[in-house]
Amino acid sequence: QVQLVESGGGLVQAGGSLRLSCAASVSIFDMDGMGWFRQAPGKQRELVAAITRGGISNYADYADSVKGRFTIHRDNAKNVVYLQMNSLEPEDTGVYYCAADPIYRRLLSSATYWGQGTQVTVSS
Repeated sequence: QVQLVESGGGLVQAGGSLRLSCAASVSIFDMDGMGWFRQAPGKQRELVAAITRGGISNYADYADSVKGRFTIHRDNAKNVVYLQMNSLEPEDTGVYYCAADPIYRRLLSSATYWGQGTQVTVSS
């Protein structure tokens, strides 16, 4: 069974930075798709960033609202996925979920495996 555990969330002022981490209980090399979703209060969960097995240098997808501010990175050797979030805005507030799927394309809309989520709150 795949377990994903997020960490790194918290409260930050607008313009600040946070780095989220997601530690997997199994080798993530088997997961072509690793990513981060978020859910803001009263809104549907949305994809923030996704990355293939090959890593950041190969291919990554980002929501338009975070392009240029967020960076996803995966370390297959350590079974960890990171989300570096810079220039945070109040609109980035929400619960951030780590997600994994053996099929990358499937991760772009949903995922087979989910973490429990970590709260990110950006104050204005």
